[in-house]
Amino acid sequence: MSSLMHSFLSKPSKSYLVGHLLSLLQVPLTLNQLHQIHSQIIINQLSKTHHLIANFLTSCLNLHHLHYVSLVYNQNPTLSLSNFMIRASIQCGSLGNAVFFFRRMLSSEMCPDNNTFLMVLRACAASNGIVVGQSIHNTILKMGFDYDGHLQTTILDMYAKNRDLGSAHKVFERMRERDVVACNAMIMAYSRHGHVELALEIFKGMNKKNNVSWNAMIDCYCKSGNLEAARQIFDRNPARDMVSWNTMITGYCKSGILALAKELFDAMDSRNSITWNTMISGYVHTGDFTDAFSLFHQMQVERVRVNEVTLVSLLSACAHLGALDMGKWIHAYMRHKRFKFDVVLGTALVDMYLKCGSLDIALQIFKELPHKNIFSWNSIISGLAMHGYGLEAIDAFNRMRECNIKPDGVTFVGLLSGCSHSGLVDEGKGLFSLMRDEYGIEPKVEHYGCMVDLLARAGLLKEAIVLIETMPVEPNPVVLGSILHACEVHKDIELSERMIKRLLELDPRDGGNYVFLSNVYACRKNWDDVDAIRKEMRDRGVRKTPGCSLIEVSNAVHEFTVGDSSHPQFAQISAFLDEINWGVREIGYEAKTEPVLHDIEEEEKESAVRYHSEKLAIAFGLMSTEPGSVIRVVKNLRICSDCHVFIKFLSKKYKREIIVRDKSRFHHFRYGACSCKDYW
Repeated sequence: MSSLMHSFLSKPSKSYLVGHLLSLLQVPLTLNQLHQIHSQIIINQLSKTHHLIANFLTSCLNLHHLHYVSLVYNQNPTLSLSNFMIRASIQCGSLGNAVFFFRRMLSSEMCPDNNTFLMVLRACAASNGIVVGQSIHNTILKMGFDYDGHLQTTILDMYAKNRDLGSAHKVFERMRERDVVACNAMIMAYSRHGHVELALEIFKGMNKKNNVSWNAMIDCYCKSGNLEAARQIFDRNPARDMVSWNTMITGYCKSGILALAKELFDAMDSRNSITWNTMISGYVHTGDFTDAFSLFHQMQVERVRVNEVTLVSLLSACAHLGALDMGKWIHAYMRHKRFKFDVVLGTALVDMYLKCGSLDIALQIFKELPHKNIFSWNSIISGLAMHGYGLEAIDAFNRMRECNIKPDGVTFVGLLSGCSHSGLVDEGKGLFSLMRDEYGIEPKVEHYGCMVDLLARAGLLKEAIVLIETMPVEPNPVVLGSILHACEVHKDIELSERMIKRLLELDPRDGGNYVFLSNVYACRKNWDDVDAIRKEMRDRGVRKTPGCSLIEVSNAVHEFTVGDSSHPQFAQISAFLDEINWGVREIGYEAKTEPVLHDIEEEEKESAVRYHSEKLAIAFGLMSTEPGSVIRVVKNLRICSDCHVFIKFLSKKYKREIIVRDKSRFHHFRYGACSCKDYW
């Protein structure tokens, strides 16, 4: 800056000065540097050079120095400059600053033009500015601008996007001429609020329809869930464009009808990134992760530009599958293509590493995020909780508060879950009180579920029952299930039976509850009752959710389900599992056969627990990976006590770290011990 000031001493031409100052204003500047530029504007009598002053004031706005902006603006408040400042304020995301300049125009007896009103109304529509929008509408009426059809349509849209459908309807009814743009705006307004019949009435009454009209009606039916009617409009649409195809595909994907979505996808002559991302996201949300990755590979073959939306969906798929190698590849791809690690992409990456068991990498990426929002903090707090680091989750929560980020209900679910997995009873009670007393967050059933789980795991079963009986919301199967697992650990058979019967009343289709009740009867050796429960399950057509485990080997995810021998290497896996079973017996392992229901010989019971899905997955991992490498398995159910003991011995025998993510937490097995310390 000092060299620039020196160059002014040679009295360059005015046009040179203006160009030089404009070039300086293109880069971020400090307030002191802006003051120096302003002094040069004054000294060289450039205060009436509109485009220079406009750029100068924009730089001041970026530093949030509104008072200084106001002083400079007041020296020459023209309509052109005012509109520029309103536009700049909106681009900076500040509706307040835009309104400030709008009101300055009025106080200076300057008459706004249509462009002024349109800019402010659109900003109100985009930022929930209903109060400001109403005020602008009143000003328009007073100044006689209400005859303008374009302006009326923008007012209608502003009300609709601020959820004031009544006012939007009044504006529409008072319009002298309702052109296609106004009708489209009203159709979209009705669509947004679920009024399909009213939208259809306007659509049918339109003398002229454009592609926006047809697409709005397709979207309206899709949002209402009437995919058949949406498809009829789509098929009749004479102005079918890319938006039409994408809207229909999105409707199918959101309803989980992926086969029809893919049928349309394949029929398209050309596709844009929205089309590809919609299909990939649809596959991820329905759990068709293999199809999601297959489509991503096809996307690369066809050289379609991958964007942040694509990557977030793929990282979510990796997180669900526990596919760390694929997740690492995507991370490397992001670095190679120089993607900006913004808060959304960064949080998705953190979440992927957390759910794939790589806590250290997740923490490092989280630390390096330039900006962290509530979702970032919730991800790291919940991740620490899942890995059994309750105290560390509380520490992260305290750092989050120091950053002035207000926690929400999800934050406290993560914290209370962490306390539950770590046995932090007093800390959990304190956080439960803090949630209500300091942040005004009313506990929901999931918070009560965490508290019940916390108390029950710690053996405080009576206290947990009192909480269930006094909580202001009805307990759901998750809450009662927490008590049930604790009863199993603490051998309270009578309480188990009571809880299971309540669970069966709540959800008579859940096969797991019947199996649990069978276990209770089996523990008492009441085999007649066991048979009666099994018969009831058969009569009702109820099945227990089968155990399923996933393991990633050589960038491919392999799935193992209990009782399923369809894996191409099943014979080798089964033989190897028998081999390692004898190996761990040599160092002290004994099968825990209590969960097996039937009145059969002990040897047959051992055979029943030997082929659980996580054992098959780990056996495959041991025989397919390099010695010393980490084995990672994801299971859909809670790991059973026998498998937990078995894997501890396995990690000791084979000197391997084995990480199992079950439906509630992570288990890191190393050297014959588990990170949960047998508290799960």
